[in-house]
Amino acid sequence: MDPIDNSELSSLLADLAEPVAGETVTAEPARAPRSLTQMMRKIPVTLTLEVGAARVSLQDVMNIEQDSVVELDTLAGEPLVIKVNGTPIGRAEVVVSGENYGLKVVELTDLDLGTLGA
Repeated sequence: MDPIDNSELSSLLADLAEPVAGETVTAEPARAPRSLTQMMRKIPVTLTLEVGAARVSLQDVMNIEQDSVVELDTLAGEPLVIKVNGTPIGRAEVVVSGENYGLKVVELTDLDLGTLGA
């Protein structure tokens, strides 16, 4: 299915708002139209920083205990992957921000983040 652009979405919503024959319509106060990107800004997403992964056998997992070390596929000192809802959007380094860990962005992919925040 092809994505619907803003003009098609506006047209569909206008069609849904048209009264049915014989239906009484009450006037509502005029509201300023909200663009789709303005509404999208308020949608919560999960931002994660992926340290790495390891492919292991179930037997290896069963043998993990306190003080076990599992080697990951990320080299030490290499920037880590930033993900939004599981989709990679760039790379970052871990930093300390107050009493919490944070991330310092070192690279963003070609994902057009400007349109999401506009």
